[in-house]
Amino acid sequence: MKKVLTKLLAVGGIGLLMLSACKKSDLLATSNGGKAGPLTSSTTTLPLDKTKLADPTPVITFTFSAADYGFKAAVTNTLQIDSAGDNWKKPMSVTLPAKIYSQGYSTAEFNSILLKLNLKAGVTSQVQARIVNSVSTSIAPVYSNVVNLTVTPFNLAAWVYVPGAYEGWNNPGPMLDSLLSATSNGIYTGIINFTAGNNQFLIVPVKGSWANKYATIAAPATGTTVTYPTELVASGGNNFYAPTAAGQYLVTLNTNNNTLTIAPADFYSVIGSATPGGDWSTDLWLKFVNDGNNNWVGTLPLLAGQFKFRQDAAWSFSWGTPQAGSPGAGIPNTLNNVNNKNDNINVATGGTFTVTFNAPLTLLGATPPVTTTYSVK
Repeated sequence: MKKVLTKLLAVGGIGLLMLSACKKSDLLATSNGGKAGPLTSSTTTLPLDKTKLADPTPVITFTFSAADYGFKAAVTNTLQIDSAGDNWKKPMSVTLPAKIYSQGYSTAEFNSILLKLNLKAGVTSQVQARIVNSVSTSIAPVYSNVVNLTVTPFNLAAWVYVPGAYEGWNNPGPMLDSLLSATSNGIYTGIINFTAGNNQFLIVPVKGSWANKYATIAAPATGTTVTYPTELVASGGNNFYAPTAAGQYLVTLNTNNNTLTIAPADFYSVIGSATPGGDWSTDLWLKFVNDGNNNWVGTLPLLAGQFKFRQDAAWSFSWGTPQAGSPGAGIPNTLNNVNNKNDNINVATGGTFTVTFNAPLTLLGATPPVTTTYSVK
């Protein structure tokens, strides 16, 4: 009897184990592949107002519902914003905290995003937004509907400053130069004229302050074009060194990838019988103004006579008054660089003049625009 009872208990135990196993199997999570929740925005037309730059109030808020995977899943939600037509190749992406289903942006925040998408300030453009839901690298992400937006960003120019040996390490000082980020996209550019033996410099975010500075941990680089890793530090760090050859250099500080590049730049001058000496052998140099207007300016002593502008102290490209039928003819304050199709610029009476010539900052040897504007005052 005892043996029979033992056998019955054993069989019963096996049955319970089988039932238990079946019950656990019924509870195994299976994914339906995922279904994204809908995305909406508080507005679809947004001309940004620069006067509200300091206002922290959100001007646009994106709201969405949780994705459904058929089971309780730890979902990573990423908001993506991209310019229309880019096909999501280089969107601005922000990963949202768990169980947070909305994201708002102030005027300053959203304007910065739009400028980083390389949208033109003051121009109405189209952008798109979507949510990317993901739970695992083994399960393909799912995407919400796309929200189309009509937006108009504004320029938000920003500068950093370049104290160095070229201007006597004065911060501030009358010769202190700067680098400009015309759209506050984290990339600052400008042309600095490094004089012989004076090629060391630093970069500071605030004029007149040494509290923080961009410096490098690298040793001085050699070559005609040099690149440094950068760091923003309160103290320490090494100076940057421009190439040893004196001249005009395009300096680019990229705070997105923390690099600084220094490369020879095109430059412009005035030459002619109106220059001191009264001949065509002396260039009077113009200085690039890092204000976003692409102007080269000089306060020059000119004689009664004639002159032209030229690039890189050579005659490959030179600008004069357009002859009839040539590019720019008849347009006030316009010049062209078409050989044998322009005339010298006249100075009727000698004196000291503010001379302005419009040309973009470019790397040495670039082809300049055929026509441009100038002034002599």
